[in-house]
Amino acid sequence: MTINLDFNKNEDAMKMAISRIKQLKLKIEEGGGKKAIEKQREKNKLTARERIEYLQDAEKPFTEIGTFAGYGMYEEYGGCPAGGTVAGIGYVSGKQCVIVANDQTVKAGAWFPITGKKNLRMQEIAMENKLPIIYLVDSAGVFLPMQDEIFPDKEHFGRIFRNNAKMSAMGISQIAAVMGPCVAGGAYLPIMSDETLMVEGNGSIYLAGPYLVKAAIGENIDSETLGGAATHTEISGIADYKFKTEKECLDQVKKIMSKLGANSSAGFNKNKFIPPKNNTKNLYGILSEGNNSPYDMLGIVKCITDDSEFEEFKMDYGKTILCGYARIDGWAVGIVANQRLNIKNKKGELQIGGVIYNDSADKAARFIMNCNQKKIPLIFLQDVTGFMVGSRSEHSGIIKDGAKMVNAVANSVVPKITVIIGNSYGAGNYAMCGKAYDPRFIFAWPSAKIAVMGGEQAAKTLLQIQVASLKAKGKEITPEDENKLLSEIIQRYEKQTSPYYAAARLWVDDIIDPADTRKIISECLTAANNNNEIADFKTGVIQV
Repeated sequence: MTINLDFNKNEDAMKMAISRIKQLKLKIEEGGGKKAIEKQREKNKLTARERIEYLQDAEKPFTEIGTFAGYGMYEEYGGCPAGGTVAGIGYVSGKQCVIVANDQTVKAGAWFPITGKKNLRMQEIAMENKLPIIYLVDSAGVFLPMQDEIFPDKEHFGRIFRNNAKMSAMGISQIAAVMGPCVAGGAYLPIMSDETLMVEGNGSIYLAGPYLVKAAIGENIDSETLGGAATHTEISGIADYKFKTEKECLDQVKKIMSKLGANSSAGFNKNKFIPPKNNTKNLYGILSEGNNSPYDMLGIVKCITDDSEFEEFKMDYGKTILCGYARIDGWAVGIVANQRLNIKNKKGELQIGGVIYNDSADKAARFIMNCNQKKIPLIFLQDVTGFMVGSRSEHSGIIKDGAKMVNAVANSVVPKITVIIGNSYGAGNYAMCGKAYDPRFIFAWPSAKIAVMGGEQAAKTLLQIQVASLKAKGKEITPEDENKLLSEIIQRYEKQTSPYYAAARLWVDDIIDPADTRKIISECLTAANNNNEIADFKTGVIQV
């Protein structure tokens, strides 16, 4: 009975967290707000989300990426919902593709630093998975108050056009539909795409707008004459098609997509899918609120795998990491997951769940190498507090075994998909294929926490440093002062470890409903299977 009560309590907490996500998404989907949307309507323009909805195949899924990009950021400028860009992986005329749409309701579609990061992420997804990419262009260009953070560096605005050129050389189709302004450096994006479509009266492309032209050379000219659809289809030859309405323009995009040839697939193994025996909704009741109680990760694995089957690798060795083969929606996968149960090893020593020990790191490294040998994609399920510390672990070579695992993850050539379920702390984040280790896709559950260490340890460490600093300056610190400082540190740290903080900065691609994990992994594997170029697996030097 206690177990059922705990499950129900956990389920209620998770459902509340999911409800919050849905409410925030509804707010984010309003973009710049109702007034800004009405202005779009007055110009006979659809919103970014309406454009994608019209373009996307109705019966197919659209996996949005970066929904929470910019969340809680740039508040001094009124915010930047979804990073000013709506984007994801969808289907157009039956072809899986990347779609990127500027949201003109957010500061006229201007590019904030996070906008650039999100657009680069979408191009990265297109390049890694050899997916066609469709740009729905409607942007005023760089957000000038923050130009120093978006313009000159390697991962800034100009990298977009470098990627245009690289993708073209890779044979990746790029289609640009210009439905609004396309100004200054941004004008290169549609012209570096394979085909450029423009909407009359609204679409415009130019290096400098009418006001700047007047200021620079004294010429008086209107926007349409300077760089409108007629100008670029009849005079400059820059654009390929012009249309009177946005829907006509999007219909032509569909026609272009319908004629694209198929890529050679990577050949990842896929069978007919079998639904899990365990209800995916059971995922809601496994983790406790705050994730402060041990649980069996095998229960989560069996909620997302076909027929709830999992062929465990080295079952009796390195038990704080589960490794094994399974299928997800028919796709053969290798799963690497942190076990959260506290377990005694053969020597009778207690191993704490969520911690990576020598033997578990050794096992995971071997399994990852096996999956690369067999061309099986890897799924990482993270709930990790880090590697084991202390003299016994150090003398046993935990750094060596950890390095072996990190080496295998870093050099892995098969697609890696990471889902952060709970904790993602310190070097455990790295070893379990965190963002720095190039997962093809990375998602977080509402229960995820990402940080260099756990909140309690971090807060106490920071408190000791601050108290020592204040005492060194001759200030007297009372117990009440210490408690106040500790409370402030914990609040700040909890905000920074939340999945929203991570998703806002694109450390993860999105926060997902746990019940959608299986479906989303399947879509990601479908995308990954488009790229048949898999390098030879090499690890270099590994200490054994």
